[in-house]
Amino acid sequence: METNKVKKIHDFGQSIWLDFIDRDIIKSGKLKQLIDEDGVRGLTSNPAIFEKAISSSSDYDADIAEFSKENLSNDDIFYRLAVKDIQQAADILLPVYNEEVKGADGYVSLEVSPLLALDTEGTIKQALELWKAVDRKNVMIKIPGTQPGLAAIKKTISEGLNINVTLLFGLERYRKVAEAYIEGLEERAASGQSINEISSVASFFLSRIDVLIDPILDEKHLGELKGEVAIASAKKAYEIYKELFTGERWEKLGAKGARPQRLLWASTSSKNPAFKDTKYVEALIGPDTVDTIPMETLEAYRDHGDPESRLEIDLEGASSVLAQLRHAEIDLDQLTQQLEDEGIEKFNAPYEKLLNAIEQQKHSA
Repeated sequence: METNKVKKIHDFGQSIWLDFIDRDIIKSGKLKQLIDEDGVRGLTSNPAIFEKAISSSSDYDADIAEFSKENLSNDDIFYRLAVKDIQQAADILLPVYNEEVKGADGYVSLEVSPLLALDTEGTIKQALELWKAVDRKNVMIKIPGTQPGLAAIKKTISEGLNINVTLLFGLERYRKVAEAYIEGLEERAASGQSINEISSVASFFLSRIDVLIDPILDEKHLGELKGEVAIASAKKAYEIYKELFTGERWEKLGAKGARPQRLLWASTSSKNPAFKDTKYVEALIGPDTVDTIPMETLEAYRDHGDPESRLEIDLEGASSVLAQLRHAEIDLDQLTQQLEDEGIEKFNAPYEKLLNAIEQQKHSA
């Protein structure tokens, strides 16, 4: 029998997480099947995924009717619903968490409200509340890697939370996120607390980079670079990862059992129909990384993926792609900041839609 192509990715040191959640996948046994057959090793959620799950099914109606009797806000009702799903998914993934390298995988991610993306104190407060509410050692709280998010990342790591840093597009911001993680561990270790059970990922978004930049490349007569900037950026991010999580500073934390903050590739479905539907998954398989993929991309990869370690192939080519952007006066830092701003809005809109759906459901209950 042919080896499952998705499962084979794990042979190259990369963990595949599913970028999807709803009650059907949990209750039907489909999530368990994906873990057993495809080697799925974690799960991520976001406001858009929950909005789709709650709006397009009746699975949440009874809970919404019940919670609405308690005079809760729509935000509170949503997080009650989400926490329930996250707890059940975390319990299904617990055997993965408890494997021979305990805590290497098996995580389920729940995001703080996107409305807090630029609010440091609000983010810290809600992250701590959600961590306590879910009450599972294999949960990660998602915090956007915005400028105000950096202090929140450091603080929550120092408090012992597992953090999934989301909405990363640019290399300088990624570096600051990794440093915030290290500083959080140092602060916790300095206070005499253990750091050997804390886990974190830095979610670097891919396809949205190319969607924004590819039309600019055409204008600058650099069409041959279309679909290459995101992958080049990811390869350079991995170089930064290897730099920061080696050497004397990191070794002091490593001696206390600290785990490197792995890079996680997000936004890995191809948005351009001209590209292969497994393009981003294919290009960035490599050791000590995570790739979170939507269901349709997972199914495509299972059908026609080509698993091979490619993350560190042609690093000179990656450098050359970014150098050509600079030469053409394409400001990648400015464009990645634009993507971050738009990314916040892309999560705010479905979150507002989600709250409206809950409001309507309350009145029809």
